[in-house]
Amino acid sequence: MDKSPDAFRTISEVAEDLDLPQHVLRFWETRFNQIKPMKRGGGRRYYRPQDVDLIKGIRHMLYEQGYTIKGVQKLLRENGNHFLVAVGNGDVAAIEAIAQRKQAAAIPLTPAAQPRGDDEVLVGEAKAKPSRRFFGLGKAEGEGPVSPDSGKLSRDNRALLQEALFDLLECKRLLDQVR
Repeated sequence: MDKSPDAFRTISEVAEDLDLPQHVLRFWETRFNQIKPMKRGGGRRYYRPQDVDLIKGIRHMLYEQGYTIKGVQKLLRENGNHFLVAVGNGDVAAIEAIAQRKQAAAIPLTPAAQPRGDDEVLVGEAKAKPSRRFFGLGKAEGEGPVSPDSGKLSRDNRALLQEALFDLLECKRLLDQVR
């Protein structure tokens, strides 16, 4: 007699379905706090369907994609459970939608559209003191050309360096995802 797709599964059923030893599932519970099976009397675990889908995604990333546990933890932090659930279910459309939303959120705003409050700083943006500009070099009144030995940067050079910094941070983010 087969269970309904919405039924809870025991650890032995999940282990058999995913071709994993039970001790691996118990170990993953210690490494991924997103896996939270219900525990009944005697400590017996019952996995919800969403737990099983998440475990499928974790298994896929670890065993088939070659990620480390730390790498999968980072994926969960950055993309959330829905991403790995979609990976576990093979839902390519959901994976692409999550990736597009994340990419759209990561596109830096133009300088005029960037928020200016202290608590609204973009990730990767240098948080400078209000009286200073890019890395504390130059002041707001020094917008024109500057002499080479003055120790200050022109507005255009500061903008180019800021753009290069954002490009380097994006490259670092992409390299971290590959690891």
